[in-house]
Amino acid sequence: MGLRSFWPGKHLLLILCLLMVCASGGCKQSPWLLWNSYSARFIDGQGRVFDPQGDAHTTSEGQAYAMFFALVDNDRANFDRELTWTQANLANSDLQTHLPAWLWGKNKEGEWKVLDPNPASDADVWMAYTLVEAGRLWNNPVYSNLGQKMMALIAKSEVANLPGFGPMLMPGPIGFRHDKNWTLNPSYLPVFLFDRLATVDPAGPWRQIALGIPRLLEQSARHGFAMDWVDYVPGDGFYPAGEQRPGSKDADGPGGSYDAIRVYLWAGMLDGSDKTRSSILDAVPAMSAYLANHDAPPEKVSDQGIPLAQDGSVGFSAAVLPYLRAFPGLSKVSAQQMIRMSAQRDRSSGLYGKNLTYYDQNLALFATGFLDGRFRFGPGGELKVEWKRR
Repeated sequence: MGLRSFWPGKHLLLILCLLMVCASGGCKQSPWLLWNSYSARFIDGQGRVFDPQGDAHTTSEGQAYAMFFALVDNDRANFDRELTWTQANLANSDLQTHLPAWLWGKNKEGEWKVLDPNPASDADVWMAYTLVEAGRLWNNPVYSNLGQKMMALIAKSEVANLPGFGPMLMPGPIGFRHDKNWTLNPSYLPVFLFDRLATVDPAGPWRQIALGIPRLLEQSARHGFAMDWVDYVPGDGFYPAGEQRPGSKDADGPGGSYDAIRVYLWAGMLDGSDKTRSSILDAVPAMSAYLANHDAPPEKVSDQGIPLAQDGSVGFSAAVLPYLRAFPGLSKVSAQQMIRMSAQRDRSSGLYGKNLTYYDQNLALFATGFLDGRFRFGPGGELKVEWKRR
């Protein structure tokens, strides 16, 4: 039974009103219950974020996101543990000279170690940004200096000058530059991060990267849906690609799925005065049109823009909430996704989904933290947190 048939109109409107009050900050949560539940389940005492359903592996993405959430919650103890573990285990004990390896875990011989030393640029940018903002918000230049050192490493090894296009962030230093094309990941490119890095380092490539993101999305989302991976062909533009990082859930060819869902999330969190916001939203309108007539985002969209039948996980519903709020007249559509999230919240743990997956919780932390007013990104990408406004 679909949600529309289960919830009569008057009940839907009542729930919509209540949920909108909470999302606008009228039901502020203190402490941050979802972050506390996430920390208890997915972060060990050393500050290592692990995925129980992924052989307890750790990714640099998980570490970077956790550092961001800890900063949002003014949780410096967790932040420092996560930073210390990351530096010691993923970066040869020195983030000033080594970007973190993207994958750590147990190898075939039973040793816990780096499994793939190639960095992941999305984690690197999120971590550098978070360190810079931690230094500003906590008035600690050690964090800021470390973040700026990471920025220099990113600019040196993970930014390519695409012929006929300009500088753009590559997914990592190795494996994404080919003879005649370059492979990129649109979900690695939240504009607000690059806006902020451009202010910190005006001489760097960050401003040009930010300005190029709308064009990348316009060309690669040819049917209005974001893609997981795209190829850039000089003189011809961007096309959906089937290549992905080893271990990705998306191993069945070009399309939009677990990576691409973040494109909508980042778009919805852009400040209303950001000059690129309307262009980015205009590049990926198909998801909002789809949700006007369906109960959940699709788990997979083909490279031809055809949604497949299976619904995405509860994290997908969380990810589209900030995005949907950017479209006038879609409040009822947003309410449907909130109802779906509420129905799939585990009351004993406070986490979301039938299997309580690591990735779903990260998407929910971003979306609900943003909608509850715990954080937002200012016109220049600066992080604004609720605890600084008390």
